[in-house]
Amino acid sequence: MPVLAERGYLIPAVNAPEVSYIRCAIALAQSIRRFHPRANISLLTNEHIDLPIFDHVISLPHGDQGGWANDWQVHNLTPFRETIKLEADLLIVSDIRHWWNQLRHTEVCISTGCRDWQDRPGQSRHYRRAFDHNHLPDVYNAITYWRRSELARDFFLQVRDIFQNWDQYRRLIQSAEEVPSTDLVYAMSAQI
Repeated sequence: MPVLAERGYLIPAVNAPEVSYIRCAIALAQSIRRFHPRANISLLTNEHIDLPIFDHVISLPHGDQGGWANDWQVHNLTPFRETIKLEADLLIVSDIRHWWNQLRHTEVCISTGCRDWQDRPGQSRHYRRAFDHNHLPDVYNAITYWRRSELARDFFLQVRDIFQNWDQYRRLIQSAEEVPSTDLVYAMSAQI
């Protein structure tokens, strides 16, 4: 995809039977615009959407690969030189424009750890057993930054390879996941 703007937010959203991620993405875009009215916001989806809240609506060229497995497509589809990918089911509750200055010092940045609503470190490790057993970074792909670079390209090629060859990668680690989560795949790719 050609560069259409220097910086912007990319929101992947493919509806699921039980959740309208498109509606979530609209609410997220509205929350971003509340604090950053001129932000560039793109929606990545398999639906035909024409809403002014999004500067660009980008179709998944490989179609819906099935939930999390769509995530490898974000790198090639961003219309921005610098991208912050946000999961559709997030809401922004304060100004985040300062993220750009902090994140631009690296080529790829994935959020790590999590905190609860009282700003305490998350305690539950139920869904993080594969991370703990395999000494993987505790990444959460819900907020991911990258700028166009060779490192970012290689990272997302690795993400694609892991999703498409999960049976082979699964043998290398201790994991019970039949279908890997994006967090686990990002952690493996970051480790590699």
